[in-house]
Amino acid sequence: MFKKRRDGEYIKPKDAIQGIMPYLMPNRTEAEVYLHDTIDVTDLLEYLEEKNEQLNDYKITIFHAFVTAIAKTIYNRPALNRFIAGKRLYQRKEVTISFVAKNKFSDDAEERIIVLKVDEDMNLEDISKKIYHDVAKVRKEGKNSLDDVLKFFTKLPRWLLSFVMWIFRKLDFYGLVPKSITEGDPNYTTVLVSNLGSIKSNPCYHHLNNYGTNSIFVAIGEIRDHNVIDDNGKIDKRKIVEVGITLDERIGDGFYFAKSFKLVNYILENPHLLDEKVNRKVDYEN
Repeated sequence: MFKKRRDGEYIKPKDAIQGIMPYLMPNRTEAEVYLHDTIDVTDLLEYLEEKNEQLNDYKITIFHAFVTAIAKTIYNRPALNRFIAGKRLYQRKEVTISFVAKNKFSDDAEERIIVLKVDEDMNLEDISKKIYHDVAKVRKEGKNSLDDVLKFFTKLPRWLLSFVMWIFRKLDFYGLVPKSITEGDPNYTTVLVSNLGSIKSNPCYHHLNNYGTNSIFVAIGEIRDHNVIDDNGKIDKRKIVEVGITLDERIGDGFYFAKSFKLVNYILENPHLLDEKVNRKVDYEN
């Protein structure tokens, strides 16, 4: 009975190691692994510049491209869209990516969470439009679906709020947290992305949370110049972005993770692939 969840299908562990890991490391924060990647975005920036020349209402940003590449990788590498809950492994039913949008770049500006559901027939332009309109809507309204719930809870006395959160953790264990709460919560999304490049910062390795089902956190750094020596011994000036990735190792293994993020790199270095539907199979060198 309790194997069933609204947001995922139960997956039998592939081997004894995967089956025992949730018991050896019951908390997600105990199972964090960290990856670092450097991606050449020179061709991507040229590609975006050409596309944006044809647009008037909004501009496709490098962040939109990264979100699309991540979504495309999830569809191509579906084991990334798994999570551990109640010490069991599940395949998530949807691909969702969340991120924070600030009303303005200031220390005291409020943060709003955006949860983006990526359907299999979407491409870069679809995702870019969705992000643009969702961010504009949240900034105009000043809140998202989760804000009112959180504000209500934070007004409770500490002892009562602690008890309420204990109940929520039990509900979370069995997959019984109401959809009205989980649908706007980044802790229940496939990937949580932080665009640190927008504030001219380097990427970090962000922690995961024990509450919820989120298994991947991606932090994107700023665009930097990088000199490369070509085959003729000349300096080739390139543009790069560094990325910090945190994963729950209980959902997969290092081999699968490494191949998956090679695919992210490959997509961004071949940006024409972003025009295709995110569920289209990508053939790339392993």
